[in-house]
Amino acid sequence: MWNIIRQITRNGIRTEAPPTSEAPQVQVQRIQRELLAILGRALSIRQVDAGSCNGCELEINALGNPYYNIEGLGIKFVASPRHADLLLVTGPVSRNMVEALKRSYDATPDPKLVVAVGDCGADGGLFGESYASAGRVANVIPVDLVVPGCPPPPLDILRGILSAVRRGHAA
Repeated sequence: MWNIIRQITRNGIRTEAPPTSEAPQVQVQRIQRELLAILGRALSIRQVDAGSCNGCELEINALGNPYYNIEGLGIKFVASPRHADLLLVTGPVSRNMVEALKRSYDATPDPKLVVAVGDCGADGGLFGESYASAGRVANVIPVDLVVPGCPPPPLDILRGILSAVRRGHAA
């Protein structure tokens, strides 16, 4: 107990400083307006955790907080891939999730987009390919866009979603 208290007093309070400007918030609003202008309606996202450490999920959940407020502006997460326009996949695909990920992809109506989030989704990350892991998401289903980072910040995830929607709309 005393060791923990000594460490706390030695380190002090370690939190992030609050944002100093409105620049990130302006970027978020611009991205949201552009998404709605491209789609003309709400974007429905199904998030699939294919075996991640949960770091990317924390950043994805941050998109729903009042700072980013994506749901308030027409981007929503849905419980079923049958209602989704976009699959947001995190983690290296564990062998136990290969069939579930394929089924989610097949259940998503066309035209569908797939965004792999994080280094694990991009290239397998620390886990790579092994007896327990199929590796990157593209080894299992087609991927339209990858958002690198371990974990990527919410703004990068939002930019990745916008880029995927731009590509999908142009095709």
